[in-house]
Amino acid sequence: MKTEKLYYGAAYYDEYMPHDRLLKDMEMMKKAGLNLIRIAESTWSTWEPEDGVFDFTHLHRMLKASQEAGISVIVGTPTYAIPAWLVRKYPDILALTHNGQELYGRRQNMDITHPGYLKHAERIIRRLMEEVKPYPHIIGFQIDNETKPYDACGPRVQAMFVEYLKKQYPDINDFNDEYGLNYWSNRVQNWDDMPDVRGTINGSLAAEFAHFQRGLVTGFFRWQADIINEYRRPDQFLTHNFDYSWRGYSFGFQPDANQYDAAEALDVAGADIYHLSEERLTGAEISFGGDVARSLKKGNYFVLETEAQGNHGWLAYPGQLRLQAFSHLASGANCVEYWHWHSIHNSLESYWKGILSHNLKENATYRECMTIGADFARLSDTLKNLKKENKIAMMMSNRSNTAFRQFPAGEISDHNEIVRWLYDACYHLNLEMDMINDAETDLSQYRLIILPSLYALSKEKIERLNAYVKNGGCLIASFRTAFADTQLKIYADDQPFGMTECFGMTYDQFTLPGKTSLTGNAVAFPEKPRLSEWMELLIPKEGTEVIAGYDNPFWKDYAAVTCHKYGAGMAAYIGCYFDGGSLERLLAVLLERFGIALPEERFPLIRKTGINDDGEQITYFFNYSGEAIRYEIPADSTELISGEAFPAGETKTLEPWGFHILKW
Repeated sequence: MKTEKLYYGAAYYDEYMPHDRLLKDMEMMKKAGLNLIRIAESTWSTWEPEDGVFDFTHLHRMLKASQEAGISVIVGTPTYAIPAWLVRKYPDILALTHNGQELYGRRQNMDITHPGYLKHAERIIRRLMEEVKPYPHIIGFQIDNETKPYDACGPRVQAMFVEYLKKQYPDINDFNDEYGLNYWSNRVQNWDDMPDVRGTINGSLAAEFAHFQRGLVTGFFRWQADIINEYRRPDQFLTHNFDYSWRGYSFGFQPDANQYDAAEALDVAGADIYHLSEERLTGAEISFGGDVARSLKKGNYFVLETEAQGNHGWLAYPGQLRLQAFSHLASGANCVEYWHWHSIHNSLESYWKGILSHNLKENATYRECMTIGADFARLSDTLKNLKKENKIAMMMSNRSNTAFRQFPAGEISDHNEIVRWLYDACYHLNLEMDMINDAETDLSQYRLIILPSLYALSKEKIERLNAYVKNGGCLIASFRTAFADTQLKIYADDQPFGMTECFGMTYDQFTLPGKTSLTGNAVAFPEKPRLSEWMELLIPKEGTEVIAGYDNPFWKDYAAVTCHKYGAGMAAYIGCYFDGGSLERLLAVLLERFGIALPEERFPLIRKTGINDDGEQITYFFNYSGEAIRYEIPADSTELISGEAFPAGETKTLEPWGFHILKW
């Protein structure tokens, strides 16, 4: 979604403060250049302390103060953390999961399908929307918070799942055949006999239930959007703060919601992107999260949460906070918002620090925010609404993500290991990309599509990919791609199913690599690649180039990586898993075969480009290292931070953790 300016802000919670300092906070925000706050999403029990008893004192305090300060507001619906009285009223509102019954205390512990939950959630949303109607500076609304199904597996959810299956399989025999339920006598001859899905040993059925659970999130979004749409003004947007798989920071594609489907209810996608800092800051999580968020609505997005000081060990070096803020803009963000303004003095996130530390005074982080806020305001017209026109895409798949949970590749049970393996190698090569849904029908806009071990692909999607290559596209797939259908039923045919002609190879055996490495003359590996977890013994067809083979004397007749011309396009297949540095070398060779030019720059020098509203090219150069880096200016340009003219061909220096923004 395009905006009239760049937004820079923080989540703000007046109700968490140890004492009244609201006007002081507004004054400090203005001084720092913050022009946006997000409020209200976390405090249902504040707005409704007892059943049917409402108190919006803090809400109106925040709205009145921010209006007077000229700070815009996003209001969140407070439905992701339920009050204790609601649990007392409906004890079964707490989700029954694979791990048993939830207990009250943490957030996101409820069953979002519970009728009592929906009834009271609708009431608080409507009351909230009535309260905020008079305020013109509210620019949008956030649905819930990092929504997922929370693994709700109670009797009602399972009954809903059975009804869902009935619609797909009117003949129960088709259901049994599709999921292979003859195995271990799991056949169900009557829908009333459907057992608790939590006990199933059938990976296909378990994966279908996970798919159904993701659909609950999509439906929940539509339900909330319909309510809010009754109240909001035409100029107010609807968003959500999508999160990512979590590894102590934002790591990969979210497995528990179909974010592409859920985003259909929104005007603008939002993202919560958290990452490592100091020497461990690479920018990869900022880039990955931004590419996913931008691709959900195929346009500019909001970073609704990222760190200022953040978790323990995330304190940014001087200059890194600026580097991070502009890195978000370089991927297409129109908003950077911190979680949160102030550090909390009690409860779970007491050490997840905000812009201000616990003494609530100006500090080094705050002073760096002042420089960012000033730059955002000064450069807003030039940097807002950056349009990305990437010719490379990675195809994402929730079903393939679930497949790795059910059927790991060696020790790899998280599909995001493969996603980030490929993504990070491309990032290091400065290959910008979109993150498209596997339901995407228009593939022709891309020169190259990467399939990160897309285990579960329907015949229709396979045919679409074949046609894409035959018509001139380039394709790279990693091991286990096109192995099973969308129900995770393995295709009873040559692998990769339906794509042996496209890739010019097949295989029917795979194993652990052991001490095996890669060999061959096509790729100059500085060190022997370190294989692990998975290797397929590829059998190339006539006319297929073997890019790499195996140096194991017993597997030397098999290929490890192949490249094949198919119609007007080309397709490469990577049949094993190995270290990221070697993958970078391999990808560089494959792109050369495809005729796709690589940027000259390499990580830790990262280059990002786009087109602004005036049709000017904006190019960012980021130094993600503690050492100075020199690079060559690609065209006569103006450096926007300094205002200095940069002639083409001149060599410039980026200081540690520094950046330049060029316009031409």
